[in-house]
This record gives sequence, C-alpha cells and structure tokens, in this order.
Amino acid sequence: MKLSSDVSNPLKGLADVVKAKGLPPVHLWNPPFCGDIDMRIAADGLWYYMNSPIGRMPLVKLFASILRYDADGKYYLVTPVEKCGIRVDDAPFVAIRMRVEGAGQNLVIHFETNVDDEVAVGPQHPLRVANEAGTGGLKPYVLVRTNLEALVSRALYYDLVALGVNDGEWFGVWSSGVFYPMQRSAEL
Repeated sequence: MKLSSDVSNPLKGLADVVKAKGLPPVHLWNPPFCGDIDMRIAADGLWYYMNSPIGRMPLVKLFASILRYDADGKYYLVTPVEKCGIRVDDAPFVAIRMRVEGAGQNLVIHFETNVDDEVAVGPQHPLRVANEAGTGGLKPYVLVRTNLEALVSRALYYDLVALGVNDGEWFGVWSSGVFYPMQRSAEL
C-alpha cells in the first residue's frame, strides 16, 4: 500500500501516524468521513482487506492503533485528515494471553491482546460478560481503550471461570479490588 497525499488514497494521513510514538490521539481528531472501505475484523481477531487476510502483523497493529468506535455504533480508522468506516464482526481485539497476580480480593488479572495491548482488569479496564446470541453461553469482554473491547478467547474464559468465586448471589472474579459478576450463583 503506497501512502501519499493523493485524494484517491482513503488512508492518506496514515504516514503521519507511523511517525508518532505510542497510540495516536484518535479521540481528539475530527476529520471528514470519506466513506467505508472493504476492511473487516473477523470474530477471531483476523483482519481482512477486500476479503483477503492481512498477513503483516505490523500493518494490523498500525490499523489497530487508529481504530475508533463512535457513538453512532460504527468502527472507523481515523487519521488527522480522514475517517474511513470498517466492519467488525464482534469485538475488534481478542484477549489471547492471561497472567494472574495475587489471590482473593487482591487478585489482579492481566490480559494481552492479539495486537499486543496489555491491560490489567480494573476500573480503567473493566470486565463484562454478555450472553452469546443463539447459544445461551456467556462471552467475556475486557475494555482495552476508549470504547474498544477485546473478546476473551474461549480457552482464557475457562481459566477465568477457574478463578471465579461465589460472592453472595453472583459468581464472578475479583481483579484490582473490584468484583466482576459473571453469572447468578443460582444459575450455575
């Protein structure tokens, strides 16, 4: 993909993002909407462009760094000069590794995503559990950054359940001093 200031390039501001250190302040940018592009993040965390998987992880991480979820319920790749819509099947990221420190109410659960974001479950990165449509199962998500969540992979979900405790009427997990309910104890 050639980056330039050419009007036909839907991600022309990406070159400036590449030069920046850390995550760009996409929440501060309000560029004009330039349309949807044929990019999709599948439920398993794989990124596709024009129905072909994007195999270069540095490129996926770059796109992930400029991803934003807006109040209109849509996902966008945002640069200082343009905003392009993309499709996301479930959550934009997947938690693929988990590390645990401490025990009981002092437990801290850390997740790493498929794009190398690392978060500790707590007030800034809460855990939520949703009902899975059509199966009656549960799907846990962790907030990675503003409005962007990671689906906790099925394997890690089982590890999370193994850390669970009954706390009154709820079964859930503790992390960073906060109890995150997963299911009513009576439903177990």
